[in-house]
Amino acid sequence: MSEAAPPLPEDRQEPALINRCDRINAVVSLTGVIAGLRALRTANPGNPSQRGSIVSSVQSDVVKELSPTGRLRVAINLGNMVLAQKDEATGEPTGITVDMARELSRRLGVPVELVCFHAAGKVFDALKTGTLDVVFLAIEPVRAAEIDFTAPYVIIEGVYMVPKESALKTVADIDRVGVRVGVNKGSAYDLYLTRTLKQAELIRGEDGIGLFINNRLEAAAGVKQPLVAFAKTNPGVRVMDGRFMEIQQAMGAPKGRNAGARYLRAFVEEMKASGFVADALRRSNQPDASVAPPAN
Repeated sequence: MSEAAPPLPEDRQEPALINRCDRINAVVSLTGVIAGLRALRTANPGNPSQRGSIVSSVQSDVVKELSPTGRLRVAINLGNMVLAQKDEATGEPTGITVDMARELSRRLGVPVELVCFHAAGKVFDALKTGTLDVVFLAIEPVRAAEIDFTAPYVIIEGVYMVPKESALKTVADIDRVGVRVGVNKGSAYDLYLTRTLKQAELIRGEDGIGLFINNRLEAAAGVKQPLVAFAKTNPGVRVMDGRFMEIQQAMGAPKGRNAGARYLRAFVEEMKASGFVADALRRSNQPDASVAPPAN
């Protein structure tokens, strides 16, 4: 395993925040960010990232590769409720990916720019244009051609939802002629099912659940948590037992940023081992998501 990602000196641990989730280039003042971070430390004394002094520095090539514009441009996917949520009171993004993005920027000593999306496919498209430095995406072969991934930090499940009275009872029943499955275009489960389903037909769009309901499809595929939440308030559907895939959520950087990618791999391992990931999942009320095991 590579060495743990080192933090930065005390005078570089409060970078500014640039939030593009609701408005473009709206910069939160450094004073406000410092106050917010101090409040967070008080509210969450058990957060491993907020304990102890900062004693070492990140190598300059790592900082340059992960923030070539002078700021850390991080994609936040609000389309996956396990990874990110919107605070109802403030409208600001919250969740494990936001926490990890801010911790990474703190260690690099550069401002973090949160760029929000509502679908993983949109994140991947944006990364290929050179407008992002770090992404939180599920590991997939198609994406790995463009992204240097870390090991996963969180494991979630891909499951099916069907009409309550459907004759489809098990995961294996889905791959049949005449079965249409609604999916979010470009999602990890879209890419996986494209490779693995032989007879069922994938119906792709911006909203797989919406396609399932509006077009009376035989099934919808997606991340377990939002499908379960939908089924709780819609008695005409049910989530199948069992999963069709394990979704390995990881961090990643564009190909060619080798020093940055190495640092991210060490950073993720430290975040898992220190309890940061587990704490972030608890704070964001995601008890069904599992912390990924250490990398081999």
